[in-house]
Amino acid sequence: RKVPQRQLLDRPSSPSPALAAAEKRAMHMWLLAASPALRLAPPAAAPVARLEPPAMMLREQVGAERTGGATFRDRTKPGVWSGGQVATARVATAAGPDALTIQGGSLRTWSYRWSVEQVRVVLSTEGRPLDADLEVWNGPNNAPCKLRVYVDDGWLTPFRAVLVTPRGPNTVKVRNSGQIEFPLAATVEPDNEFSPSAECVASFAPIQGGALRTYPFDPRVESVQLLLKTDGRPLNARIELLQGPNNNKQVIELFTEDGLDRPFFCFLETAGAGNVVRVINTAPVEFPMVAAVVPHAVSRGGVSELYSGPASQTAPPPRAAWEAPRGAA
Repeated sequence: RKVPQRQLLDRPSSPSPALAAAEKRAMHMWLLAASPALRLAPPAAAPVARLEPPAMMLREQVGAERTGGATFRDRTKPGVWSGGQVATARVATAAGPDALTIQGGSLRTWSYRWSVEQVRVVLSTEGRPLDADLEVWNGPNNAPCKLRVYVDDGWLTPFRAVLVTPRGPNTVKVRNSGQIEFPLAATVEPDNEFSPSAECVASFAPIQGGALRTYPFDPRVESVQLLLKTDGRPLNARIELLQGPNNNKQVIELFTEDGLDRPFFCFLETAGAGNVVRVINTAPVEFPMVAAVVPHAVSRGGVSELYSGPASQTAPPPRAAWEAPRGAA
C-alpha cells in the first residue's frame, strides 16, 4: 500500500544501533534454525606448528677461573706453546648428553664472562644434513668472528671447533639455517686448556690471497686437525672436506677480523678412503694467511690412537718473518 509522504519524511535516515544489533541477532538465529549442521560443535583446532623462540643461555658458573696456562691462541705463537690438553684419539660423534636441540629456523645463544678465553663447539645431527650459522658477539653490533657450516651427514662428520673469546663478556650464537625437518644438537662449553698438538703448531704453510692448498690423507687417518691464522690482518677462508671428485662432505666459510687474536682451530672427520682437505684463501692478495693441517687420530690394527709424527718431540719452529710482532717494521 502507499505510505503517506509525511510518514516517509518522519522515518530516520539510518536504523539505530540497537535496532541493527537486534536484526543481526535475528539473522543469526534464522541461519542456525535453517542449517542444523551449523549447530554441531566445531572440531578441535589442530596445534599450530611454531618455531622455537630464541633463548639465551647465561651461565653464572662457567668453571674455574683462568689459571696460569695459556690458551691455544697464545700457544700458536712461536716459543709460547706449552703442550696443553689435546683431544683423545676418538671423539664421540654425538654432541654429548648436555647438547641442546635447535630446531630448523631457530637459534640459541650462550653468554660467557671474562674468565672464559675460548669455547668448544660441537654440532651434530642424527644422520641428516647440517646447515648452521655461528657468530661470536663481543659487545653490541660487533661480530668479530662469523662462520657458515654445511655438513652432508652430521653423524659421521660432525662439526667440532674451538672459538676464541678474548676480552669478555662474549656471546656465541648458533642458528639452524636448515628446514624445520632438520634439527641439530649443539654443545657449547668453556674450555681454556684445549689446544692443538705440537705437530700442528710446527706445520704452518703460507697461502696467499686467492690461492688454495690441498691436503690428501691416507685411509687410515680418521680425523685431522686444522689451524688457520694471520699476522693480525683479517682472515677469510673456505674449508672443504672432499671425498671423491667434487663431493663436499663438509664446508666451512670463515671470517675473522683479526687472525692473530682470533685464530681458527677445528677437527675434521676423515673416515674412509679418498679424503682431501682443501683450504682456500678467499681474501685479496694483500691478506695472506698460514694453515696447518695434520693427522689427529689414526687407525692401527683396528684401534684408534693419537697420531705421533716426527715433530712430537721437537721444539716449536722459530719466529717467521710474517709473524713479527705488531708494530714491527
